[in-house]
Amino acid sequence: MAPSTAKKAGIAGAAVGVIAAGAAAGFALERATIGRAVRRLAEPRRLAEPYGTLRGRPLTVRADDGLGLYVEVDGPQQFTGGAGWARKRAGRAPGGPALVFCHGYALHQDTWHYQRAEFAAGNRCVFWDQRGHGRSERGDRSSHTIDQIGRDLYAVLEAVCPDGDVILVGHSMGGMTILALAAEHPELFGGPGAGDHARVRGVVLVSTTDGHWNEMTLGLPLAAAALFQRTAPRVFALLGRGHALVDRTRRAGTDLAQLLTRRYAFASDVSPGLVRFTDEMLSSTPMDVIADFFPTFAEHDKAAALPALSRVPVEIVVGDHDLLTPAFHSERMAAAIDEAAAHTPGGHDAGLEIVPRGGHVLPLEHPDAVDGAVRRVLARAAEAAVTP
Repeated sequence: MAPSTAKKAGIAGAAVGVIAAGAAAGFALERATIGRAVRRLAEPRRLAEPYGTLRGRPLTVRADDGLGLYVEVDGPQQFTGGAGWARKRAGRAPGGPALVFCHGYALHQDTWHYQRAEFAAGNRCVFWDQRGHGRSERGDRSSHTIDQIGRDLYAVLEAVCPDGDVILVGHSMGGMTILALAAEHPELFGGPGAGDHARVRGVVLVSTTDGHWNEMTLGLPLAAAALFQRTAPRVFALLGRGHALVDRTRRAGTDLAQLLTRRYAFASDVSPGLVRFTDEMLSSTPMDVIADFFPTFAEHDKAAALPALSRVPVEIVVGDHDLLTPAFHSERMAAAIDEAAAHTPGGHDAGLEIVPRGGHVLPLEHPDAVDGAVRRVLARAAEAAVTP
């Protein structure tokens, strides 16, 4: 391939890799700044943060199609043996429900760096990589769908905490994963006839949506957003076919990629180290996996699953400058849950926090807000457990 063609493909790959995680369609907006050094912003608390160094005990869980999902269990009930031991020890145990964290598109479980640091000392925590992401195996192209990763989450729950109570925490595509689980297994969330199947005691949804892809403007003027929606499927398919070249360029890192990450993943002053870490997660996700998953967002519609969530405490957190899953998506989900709760005996309204100066990757940008939502669900779940 000619150098100029390779350069164009590399730039496109860098841009699309960032688009995939919420830094969408920023090429035109940031183009004039390419070549400038990434602006250093003072945030001493996180400049030397050892991102990606916190680890739990590893486990491979087999999905319903046999694919290996990489899982880490952390906290007081770490497992130290095989899957059978994990099933016995990570399920029912003192200390409350296990926290199960589901990461977003083109990222991996280290997105939860701050939440692992905050909660693993006193809570059983489960972190896993979605198929095709992080250390998990890659599935058949047709298996890279939101419905399938909902089934993957079910497999993780069955393998790691089959009898224990859980609180589910999902960011972006991870929140969609939880909604897909609720659509297929509403009995896990309680309700008539659920019996012992009801094990989900609370949910935290972070920067996510129940659907309505056609409403997403990605922070662009309406005409540009409409153009993106029309052309993106073809562009992603093209980049997926040429993923080897694109991936090599993305892994090399560019000023453009970091500028896009800073602008679209974050809305506040974050450290250069955090931008680099996020960009590295994006670049580590293969371009063909990103391309395979992309069409599933247009098909994603899980509004019908929201009433199941009204049976448990739910907290929703979103940034006021989230350009991929804007705050009105969270407001609409909260309203739907509240409406269902009003008609459900023992129903629970959804808590909603819109974080000032918050972008799309809130678990890293505003960890205190996400941690607070998890603590509120833990408290609400404990209160619900003792309320007749």
